[in-house]
Amino acid sequence: MNSTVDIEERIGKCQKILESDPNSQIFAALAEAHRRKGELDKAFRICQNGLKIHPSYGSAHVVMSKINLDRGLYDWAEAEARKAAEIDGWTRATELLLAEIHIYKGEYNKAVKLLTRLHEGDQGNPQISKLLKIAKNLPREDKASQASEYKMPTVIVKSEKRTPAPAPPPEPIPTPRPVAKEPLSTRDLLKQAVGILGVEGAVSINREGLVLDSEWGIRDDSGVYGATIGDIVNHVDQELIQGCFGSVKSVLIETEERTLYVIRADQNVFLFVASAQANLGSLRMKLEDLMSRQVEE
Repeated sequence: MNSTVDIEERIGKCQKILESDPNSQIFAALAEAHRRKGELDKAFRICQNGLKIHPSYGSAHVVMSKINLDRGLYDWAEAEARKAAEIDGWTRATELLLAEIHIYKGEYNKAVKLLTRLHEGDQGNPQISKLLKIAKNLPREDKASQASEYKMPTVIVKSEKRTPAPAPPPEPIPTPRPVAKEPLSTRDLLKQAVGILGVEGAVSINREGLVLDSEWGIRDDSGVYGATIGDIVNHVDQELIQGCFGSVKSVLIETEERTLYVIRADQNVFLFVASAQANLGSLRMKLEDLMSRQVEE
């Protein structure tokens, strides 16, 4: 069921069965088909409604776990995977799903331990081997990335002990000339933004919340972010106008999983999505520096 035609066909068949029998367990297959199609909100609602009727249906909890993994809700995804195992027992598929969740949560040691045990029992399984390689390599890549971002060279100067010569008269210190910074197009600005440590996605949004351009490395839909942020900025802007504070310049939103930093330009709004662990002070300075070089197009 990889092609769009196959998925649409499966959705149509499952939908007909569910309409004729609202209590059918086919809801799990229908939710999975919508998930594969990328319709995560619809998949979530279908699966959630079905689980209210069939709370002990283990396969549906597996589907709900995958949906929440795709939505970036990793704790919820893990809880659903464990619920499925509680009902039906641990299977290789459920353990692989849990290992993938550990990787996305940054819990590499847990993932490696689980995948090593699975690999010992099934060394020819390519999916296990691939996930195990990822779980082992990602911590090294993260450390290398942090080192290249923060490591400063250490310079050691050795000299022989000798009688110091008289110091020459001090020369006037020339005043440094400001270095002109290269202006950035919207495309270049977004590319440089995601190169900042901790930034996972950057989008340009119009005043109606429509995404105009993006550099997006997040599993969630950038369009959903754009529409939501557009509504938030417009609402806050309206409230500030009513309160005589002036229009919105920037908005900072901190959630459990991510930090959203919104900066308004003359024509558009820019949204930068960073991990919750990102250094806010450094992040704001770097993003505001990029925005100061942005050229309206």
